[in-house]
Amino acid sequence: MFLRCLARRAQQSSTPILFRTLTTDSKPYYITTPIFYPNAIPHIGHLYTLVIGDIFARYQRLLNPKTPVNFLAGTDEHGLKIQKAAQLKGLPPNEFCDQLSAQFRRLAEQAQVSNTVFMRTTQPAHHETVESVWRALDAKGLIYKGDYSGWYSITDECFYTPAQVNTITSTGAPTTTSIETGAVVEWQHEQNYMFRLSHFRTSLLKHYITANPAAIFPPQHHAHIVQILENEPLEDLSVSRPRSRLSWGVPVPGDPEHSIYVWFDALLVYLAGIGYPWKGSSGRVEGWPVDLQVIGKDILRFHAIYLPAILQALDLPLQKQLLAHAHWTVEQKKMSKSLGNVADPFDAIQEFGVDIIRFYLARVGGRFRDDTDWSREQLEKHDREIQSLLGNYFLRITSPTIQARMAGAQPRSLQQIHDDPTSPNRELIQTQRDLPRKVQTYMDAMEVGEALGAIVDVLRLANKTLTDIAPWKKTTPPEDVYACHATALETLRVAGVCLQPFVPGVARRVLDALGVPAEERAWAWAEEGSVDRERVVDGERLF
Repeated sequence: MFLRCLARRAQQSSTPILFRTLTTDSKPYYITTPIFYPNAIPHIGHLYTLVIGDIFARYQRLLNPKTPVNFLAGTDEHGLKIQKAAQLKGLPPNEFCDQLSAQFRRLAEQAQVSNTVFMRTTQPAHHETVESVWRALDAKGLIYKGDYSGWYSITDECFYTPAQVNTITSTGAPTTTSIETGAVVEWQHEQNYMFRLSHFRTSLLKHYITANPAAIFPPQHHAHIVQILENEPLEDLSVSRPRSRLSWGVPVPGDPEHSIYVWFDALLVYLAGIGYPWKGSSGRVEGWPVDLQVIGKDILRFHAIYLPAILQALDLPLQKQLLAHAHWTVEQKKMSKSLGNVADPFDAIQEFGVDIIRFYLARVGGRFRDDTDWSREQLEKHDREIQSLLGNYFLRITSPTIQARMAGAQPRSLQQIHDDPTSPNRELIQTQRDLPRKVQTYMDAMEVGEALGAIVDVLRLANKTLTDIAPWKKTTPPEDVYACHATALETLRVAGVCLQPFVPGVARRVLDALGVPAEERAWAWAEEGSVDRERVVDGERLF
C-alpha cells in the first residue's frame, strides 16, 4: 500500500522553494489572443491561436494559484470586409456578426479554452474605450485631418507604402500586391484623420533595443521590427475612413462623416477588455499591462508598432511580451477557401477528440518559428503516440496481473528505490524529478513544443522501463514488481500535473484515476510524492 506522506508535506511550505515565483508583483496576469475577424467561419489557425493562449493561461494558474489570470479572446467585427460579407449574405452587419461571433465562442468552448473575457468590438463598452482613447490623443494634438494617398488592401484593411508593395505583370494585366501578405491593393486618395505615428520611432526603438530586447518571440520577429524602425519610413497612420465608404464602424467623435479605422478600433480591445478608461486607477489592479499577447506573425506590425505607439501616447506601459506564431499550411500552401484546403476545427475535434487535437497543435506547432503543415497522417501518428505512451501505459501498470504479483512485497519509498544501485527504476525516478523544472524552463522560454516534448520523453522512458522490468512475468521478484509499480504511479502523477496546461481533459482523468485530490494539482505539487494505492482506479481508460 502506498500512503501519501502527509506528515512530511505538512512540515513543508505549501509552495516548495523550487517553484516559488521570484516576484512580489500582485498584478493579475493578463494574456490575450488576437480578436478574430468573423467574415467567415473559424479555421484551424484560429483554434491553434486559442489553444496556445490557453496553454499559457492554464500554466500561469498552476504556477501561481493565488494570482488571478485575465485571459481575453473575442471577435473584431467592424470594417469593410464585414460590411461587404454581410451584404453578400443579405444580412444587416450586426446580425451577420452575431451569427459568426457565436461560432468563435463555440470553438473556444469546444476546445476547452479557459478565457475569462470574450470581447466583441460591437459592444458598447468597447465603443466607450475607443472614443475615450480618440479624445485623449486628439487633446494631445496627436490626431489631425489631412489628405492621404496610398496602396489600400480591402483584405488586410490597411494602407501600404510604395516600398511595401510589388507590381506583378507576368499574369497579363499589372496587379499590385502587398509584399508581406500577398493581398491585392489599389491606389486610393482621400481625406482622413491621421495619427502622428512618426513621432514614436525613437521611443519605440529604445524600447525594443534597450528597455525590452526580448519583447518579441521568436527573436527573428524582434529583429524584423527593429529593422523596420531603423530603416523604413514610419509614416503617420491613417486612422479613419470616409463614412460614405465605410459605414460599419465606430463614428469619429465630433465628425459623423468619418468612421474610425478598423485596426485602430480593434487594437484597443485589450484595454476595453479590462475596463479602460479606469477611473481613479492606473489599470494595474485590472491587470495592465498585458503580460503576454499571442498573435499570428501576419499582424505583428499592428501589435509591435501601432499599438505600442498608441500606448506611449496614452502614457501607458507597453505589453511585456509578444508571441508571434507561424501559420498552419496544407501541403505547404496557405489555407484558402478558394483552394478548398481549409481544415475545419469543429470536424477535427469531433473526429479525434479535443485532447488529441490540442496535443497535436502544441506538439507540432509549439516551436513557432516556421509554418507548419496540417497533416492528417501526422495527426493520426501523434494520436497513436499519446494513446500508447499514456493510455496504454496506465492500463498496463494497473492490470490485475501486476497487482497480484506484488503480494508479499516489502513496501519501499521512492528514495529507497532510487538509492538501490541495482534498481532499473533509478533513471526514470531521476528523470521524473527533473521534469517539472524542465517543463517550467521551456515554458518560461516560450518553447511550448519542447515543454510538451519533455513530458513525452519521460512517458517514453517509463514505457521502456516497464518493458525492461516485465513485472507481469512470474520470474520477476515481488519486490521488483512493487518498485516498478510505485515508480510508474509517481511518474503518471507528475506527468499528469505537468500535462494540465496542454491536454486538460486527459490530465484530469489521469489525476482522478490516481486519486489525486483537486487541491494537490498545482505546479507546486509536481514535487516528488507518492500515490495512495487505495485511491487508484485500476483499468481506467484515459482516451
